Amino acid sequence: MKLPVSKTNAPVWRDITVKSVLPKALKTLETLSRNLWWVWNSAAKNLFRDLDPDLWRATGENPVMLLQQLPSERLEEVMNDAEMMDRIKNVFDMFNSYMAKPMRKDIPSVSYFSMEYGLCNCLKIYSGGLGVLAGDYIKEASDSCVDMTAIGFLYRYGYFTQSLSVDGQQIANYEPQNFNQLPIEQVTDENGHPLILEVPYPGRIIYSHIWRVNVGRMKLYLLDTDFDMNSEYDRSITHQLYGGDWENRIKQEYLLGIGGVLALKKLGISNTIYHANEGHAALLNLQRLVDYVESGLDFNTSLELVRSSSLYTVHTPVPAGHDYFDEGLAHKYLNEFPARLGISWQDLMNMGRENPDSQDRFSMSVFALNT
Repeated sequence: MKLPVSKTNAPVWRDITVKSVLPKALKTLETLSRNLWWVWNSAAKNLFRDLDPDLWRATGENPVMLLQQLPSERLEEVMNDAEMMDRIKNVFDMFNSYMAKPMRKDIPSVSYFSMEYGLCNCLKIYSGGLGVLAGDYIKEASDSCVDMTAIGFLYRYGYFTQSLSVDGQQIANYEPQNFNQLPIEQVTDENGHPLILEVPYPGRIIYSHIWRVNVGRMKLYLLDTDFDMNSEYDRSITHQLYGGDWENRIKQEYLLGIGGVLALKKLGISNTIYHANEGHAALLNLQRLVDYVESGLDFNTSLELVRSSSLYTVHTPVPAGHDYFDEGLAHKYLNEFPARLGISWQDLMNMGRENPDSQDRFSMSVFALNT
């Protein structure tokens, strides 16, 4: 007998996450694993390594995965080892002492935007020196008690794992990251549900989850579009660092700049200085201009306020290190902003052109310099 396919029940799939639970005596290890302070504190890093050196290497020096996979027999051994328990207590006391130091109030607070952050091997959200420098900024801000909040992306595939073919060619293997095994925490609402950020793109809303990385005293918030509220076309925005075509690139930079500012507002975070690390984040100043104009200020006053509270750093001062978008592609994603700012489309384009009133492409770096 044949059953009509159209009348059968469609399967409903749900993700279920099963987590191991540490004994109460070792709960402090879980707290330590969820803060990247261990990355640059040798006592904490050595503590995790000594729990199981082989497993530490096998997990890519990931303390969250290490604790999830540590055998119960080893946990019993640790709890019965007085010297190891003293080490855990001493490291945790050191961590609490570090975290208790108050933030400085004599300098401005900072919102820092970057496409990549190199913080540790197991969090694949960086590709090279730019990311490592951004990660070091956060660590130094934590050590210096500078009130800084960082914004970036949680990439599903991150950077690739490299292998070699038999004839010596490089093979790039993109392996999806399991977010439940990373030293990150999903931001939730008052009901314990994942917090949803709505970012208005032309003709549609793109939704983003927000994840938090604790980096010492600092918070790094990562945006993630790879879930079923978005179309397949938009879920891929946060799949790969610098991945895809030019349209995907402008979608990424729109999310980082405009979505990043909206995320800070949704989280109730207001800082004094806004720092764009490379031109990738330049559109954060476009959203800030809109916020000022829509609060009742004229465009020129808004521009001066944005300029006086913005920083921009660039690390690749050659043309190949900067993003230029054709006017048609820029218009597709930015065409609604001139009306909101009370300026013409030509005025907006000129803010991103090396030569105003020319046919130059829109440069994110030039826009960052002009704002």
